[in-house]
Parts: sequence; structure tokens; C-alpha cells
Amino acid sequence: MYSMLALAVLVGMHHALEADHLAAVSSLAAGRARLSEIVARGLTWGAGHTITLFLFAGLALLLGMTIPEGLATKLEAAVGIMLVGLGSRLLWRMWKDRVHFHAHRHGDGQAHFHAHSHAFDSRPHAQSVHEHAHGFSWPALLVGMTHGMAGSAALLLITVTQSPTAWEGVAYIFLFGIGSMVGMGLVSFAIGLPLVLTAGFLTLANRILQVGVGCVTIVIGLSTIYSTVFAA
Repeated sequence: MYSMLALAVLVGMHHALEADHLAAVSSLAAGRARLSEIVARGLTWGAGHTITLFLFAGLALLLGMTIPEGLATKLEAAVGIMLVGLGSRLLWRMWKDRVHFHAHRHGDGQAHFHAHSHAFDSRPHAQSVHEHAHGFSWPALLVGMTHGMAGSAALLLITVTQSPTAWEGVAYIFLFGIGSMVGMGLVSFAIGLPLVLTAGFLTLANRILQVGVGCVTIVIGLSTIYSTVFAA
């Protein structure tokens, strides 16, 4: 039993590396200039992912129910649409805001790099308003919850075949979700490094990275829609 539960964490960490997950979190991380904020978004995605996996797959397992194939297909298609929306939003923001990065210092003496736009502000840097959004990321949580709903059917099938009892299956699902949180936290760190490093002194490289993330996210979203709707 313990080996199976330990395996759940490892499988969950590997699950975080799926292309649609990476695309979603990369789009959420793009435009952030602080590594801690990027990692926080990845962990928040993992929390949302775990919540819906635990609720949907866990409840279905305890009640002896299955998730209809038609519903699972619709949820996967919804993930594809969501990815297209995330990628398109990132590209639109890059075009509209013409984001660039510079360093500035707060009143408490703390200095850091700052994502900034003058698209609708003709004032110089010294006179422009610098706003910071360091709060909880609801979009990351909702995106993670959507991914969790879409993955519940497949995880439920795996759990049923490997778990002797329903409660052990619920424990497997919970630890799987924790593993996905840890995995996405590590992945977010890896994603955030090039974004943060280029934000400080390579504005063009940073913009190219963000545009690349947006385009790849849209492609993965369209591929997901095609594979779940049109191919079927």
C-alpha cells in the first residue's frame, strides 16, 4: 500500500509535465518579473488542480460512479478553448501594452525589476505610476481547477485498477494531487528563470520569449480541441 501511495506522488509530479499544463502555467507566468510570484502561480495552479481532482474523482470513487466519456471529452475540449484564450490574451497584452522592463526602488529601499508599459502614458518613468499585483492569483486557481476536472476521468480509471479499497483510492488521488503541486512548483521555477533573467537587461529577448509562449499555448489548445472534438 505504502509503495503505491509513494508512487502516486511521483506520478503526480510527472503529470505536471504534460504539454497543456506547461502551456497554461507558462502563459500565466509570462509578464511576471519576480521568480517568487511565478512559482506562486505554479503552486496555485497545482492547488486548483488538486481540489477538483479530489472532489470529482474522489467522490466518484467513493460512490462507485464513473465519469461519462462524453463529459470527459467536453471537459478536454474546454481545456483546449481555455489554452487558446490564455495564449491569445498574452499576445494581445504584448501588442497592446508594449511591455518592457526596468529597475526601480521602493520607498523602503527595496529594488527590483518591474514590468511596465507606457502604451497609454506619455509621462517619463520618474513620473509614471507603478502598480504591483502581488496578491492571490485567481486565474491560476481557476485554470488549475479546469485541468483537474478534465483529468478526473483518466485518473479515476487508473485508481480503480490499482487501489484495493475506495479509501486507499482517495488517498492515492490526494497524494497524486500533492505530487502535481510539487512538480508544477519546480517546473514554474524552471520556467521563471529565463523570464526573470531576460526581464532585467534583455527586453527584446523577454518579449520574444513571451510571444513564443503565447503562440505555443494557442497551438497546444487548438491541437487539444481537434483531438477531442474533430478527430473523435
